[in-house]
Amino acid sequence: VQLVESGGGLVQPGGSLRLSCAASGFTFSSEAMTWVRQVPGKGLEWVSTIFSGGTPAYPDSVKGRFTISRDNVKNTLYLQMNSLKPEDTAVYYCAKGATRGQGTQVTVSS
Repeated sequence: VQLVESGGGLVQPGGSLRLSCAASGFTFSSEAMTWVRQVPGKGLEWVSTIFSGGTPAYPDSVKGRFTISRDNVKNTLYLQMNSLKPEDTAVYYCAKGATRGQGTQVTVSS
């Protein structure tokens, strides 16, 4: 299993970013995929999950601002993040079960 995230960066509050996660080594279309995030010194926080059929799930903290999607042809997971807030600053990981990628840093600051 290999998961490679990209798309992070520095953005001003209210801005947008789109994260991508290239997946390989397993049957991507058959698996639920998840985005989690972590602030240094704190635990992992669930951000979103998309099930194999395409149904998404979000915690209240990002609902209405973030959109998870997947391209089963490209074996790629996405996270569209809008209306970003400073508290969204974290390293974002895509995950398949307990396996995560290396992460991509998202910093929301003016």
